[in-house]
Amino acid sequence: MLKCVRRVSVGSGVFRAVVNSRLSSRTTRNMVQTPGVRHSSTRSTVIQLLGNIGSKREVEQYLKYFTSVSSQQFAVIKVGGAIITQNLSELASSLAFLNHVGLFPIILHGTGPQINEILEAEGVEPDYIDGIRITDSKTMAVVRRCFLEQNLKLVDALEKQGVRARPITGGVFTAEYLDKEKYKLVGHITKVDKTPIEASIEAGALPILTSLAETEDGQILNVNADVAAGELARVIQPLKIVYLNEKGGLIHGETGEKISMINLDEEYEGLMKQPWVKYGTKLKIKEIHDLLMHLPRSSSVAIISTGDLEKELFTDSGAGTMIRRGYKLITRSNVDEFPKGSLEAVLIKDSSFGNSTAAVDKYIASLRESDFVAYADEPFEVLAIVKKSAGENIPILDKFIASKDGWQNNVADNVWSAIYSKNKALQWIVPEASERTSWYFDRADGSLINDGKILFWYGIESSEAISSLMKEFASKTAASSSAARIPSQTRLFSTATTARPTIGRTIDPTRGKRNYSTQLSKKVALIGARGYTGKALIDLINNHPGLELAYVSSRELNGKTVDGYTKSDLMYSNLQTDDVSNIEKSGEVDAWVMALPNGVCKPFVAAVQGAKGESVIIDLGADYRFDDAWAYGLPELNDRKVISESKSIANPGCYATGSQIGLAPLIPFINKGSQPSIFGVSGYSGAGTKPSPKNDINNLSDNLLPYALTDHIHEREISSHLGSPVSFTPHVGQWFQGITLTISVPLSKRLTAGEIKELFDEKYESEPLIKVTSDIPVVKDIAHKHGVTVGGFAVHSSEPRAVVISTIDNLLKGAATQCLQNLNLSLGYDEYAGIPKM
Repeated sequence: MLKCVRRVSVGSGVFRAVVNSRLSSRTTRNMVQTPGVRHSSTRSTVIQLLGNIGSKREVEQYLKYFTSVSSQQFAVIKVGGAIITQNLSELASSLAFLNHVGLFPIILHGTGPQINEILEAEGVEPDYIDGIRITDSKTMAVVRRCFLEQNLKLVDALEKQGVRARPITGGVFTAEYLDKEKYKLVGHITKVDKTPIEASIEAGALPILTSLAETEDGQILNVNADVAAGELARVIQPLKIVYLNEKGGLIHGETGEKISMINLDEEYEGLMKQPWVKYGTKLKIKEIHDLLMHLPRSSSVAIISTGDLEKELFTDSGAGTMIRRGYKLITRSNVDEFPKGSLEAVLIKDSSFGNSTAAVDKYIASLRESDFVAYADEPFEVLAIVKKSAGENIPILDKFIASKDGWQNNVADNVWSAIYSKNKALQWIVPEASERTSWYFDRADGSLINDGKILFWYGIESSEAISSLMKEFASKTAASSSAARIPSQTRLFSTATTARPTIGRTIDPTRGKRNYSTQLSKKVALIGARGYTGKALIDLINNHPGLELAYVSSRELNGKTVDGYTKSDLMYSNLQTDDVSNIEKSGEVDAWVMALPNGVCKPFVAAVQGAKGESVIIDLGADYRFDDAWAYGLPELNDRKVISESKSIANPGCYATGSQIGLAPLIPFINKGSQPSIFGVSGYSGAGTKPSPKNDINNLSDNLLPYALTDHIHEREISSHLGSPVSFTPHVGQWFQGITLTISVPLSKRLTAGEIKELFDEKYESEPLIKVTSDIPVVKDIAHKHGVTVGGFAVHSSEPRAVVISTIDNLLKGAATQCLQNLNLSLGYDEYAGIPKM
């Protein structure tokens, strides 16, 4: 059966009009009170109407992405003052739309060109040096008044749309004089205080900022609004930085066309050498490049007109110019050019192989006999294989495999642009049921649908060649259906360069929750690898599908081969703080793991942070477990989003992890007048490799060794992070690894053992590394396992008191495995990648 497919959409302005019409009968002001509270009917209405400017899939994925971060991290939107003067209604409507779906953009505006008219009317002649307005006291009075007027105009317009808005005209930017003698009251921002912004969003109001700043002693200074937006973004680290302008994007200086997408990692150097990239355009691109280099790769800049804001943010096609860092693309024409295991790991994700490694191996063997070119990005989020068969003039796109992140980041578009630039013509077949058919339609000159499959092509100019291609496709599918009928016309669109520009469109997101992707480019440096935990982590990384060790540092083992690590020939090194700083500056590693004794790692942490790179730091010691600037990396009990977004993660202690897992479900029922007591016994590996009475096998034989009878660091850690004081006494047993914890909990009311187990079942039902059992767990069963087992639930017969047993392997879930969870979350992998099942 042949089909003709056409995709129809409406403009953003029509969409907003419909939204406003649908919502006009409701009191929308009361629907938007706090970031987490919305009228579900209002939200669903807006989401439904969003389908008019994009597909349901597009709308849902972007909403999920934008709401995946804290409210203030959605977007910073810089608005020119001229837009407030000339397009206020459209601007307020666009911002109201965003708020109706639960989003809280931070709006920062300038004063606009109309300020010159006001100055001239008051007898003040505008003056500039190097494009910077000289702002004397008389000019500042006008600038400040203009700022306040513009700010209140936008606030009032939003309030009329039923959206709460808060004017923030000061208190955010602290500045120093840029050059007091030269520019007068013009500032250079030195500090950004996001407290007023957070307070506004917490109250359910959109923050509306000016770019005015103050010195430490209170003098108001004028600051360029673009510069202020950039400094604000450095602190907020939003997903989107949006610059609203009249042109609706950057314009290509030679073609006169609007540039849809710029991927800086791939295109920046070449773009800056283009003869038309000069003056303001060159400065703008450079400023955006410098800004994005200081932000996560998930951040992107959009330059867009007010009227197309929704289309830019919520559709794959976009409307303005998007600029993001992206990744460099690679090509390969030989199977052996791929990193070991990477090709297999990507291909197994293709549904056509049915998860069969044998089928994958057979396909790779066929590639060795084929003339092919593979296109991919560096992390292998997307892989495309184009084959050229003998005697055929039209290459075949044989495989196009993209992870969820690859689609959502539009890495797929980048790879497609590379394919298009190297292949003047191409053919490919896609299942009709694919949710990406519209994406392929947009890239094809023609198509033919038959028997559940779609043949696509582009670049074929001869009608005879097209007819031959279609007949061949029809004959191949005729066996399972009636013969395909050749349509009277095919779906056509221009194949001019402007339709598929070298600087091509790529959607921003690493959307929402970070998903696992097979990649071999994430590098980890391990500092302090001599101990048992370091060795356990080396083994886990060796078996991880995406992580590699770049450095393993140990003073005692310097120069020796890292035993058991097979991904590369790696030697132990003895990194000093200067080495760490230089490595971080070079961008060689994505994460640092500090496996050092307590109190030792701080100079190394300072070296990493002082280099101002982007690497994640995970400390396995106790130095930062009480530091609010560090995420506490116990994913089962803490906000995974916080962990995934943090650059500094404190790995919990082994005793502390097992104890908190064993106590958390009972926290609401603890008798406030008393506290739980925890009797913990660990294997002697917990005492480390340095000789001591606690790891002396002879001393421990037929013995149990109590130590640190009060004020143990884990007692403080458990109490602090659970928010309930506990008593904890540690002991060392004569086995090597594994901990057992007997936890006695005074209750505020009587609970049955069954009720307690239900609390634990409900709390941990979706946690694969926590096992809940009615039996009493024993330590020998948890050794070499990667999770926690809790059970043995018992209650006292005459008083409200419960006993819970918790067991954990101190080297694994108590240290290395938990570290790997945190690495996975912070580097964008599935949390459990590389971790064997319980």
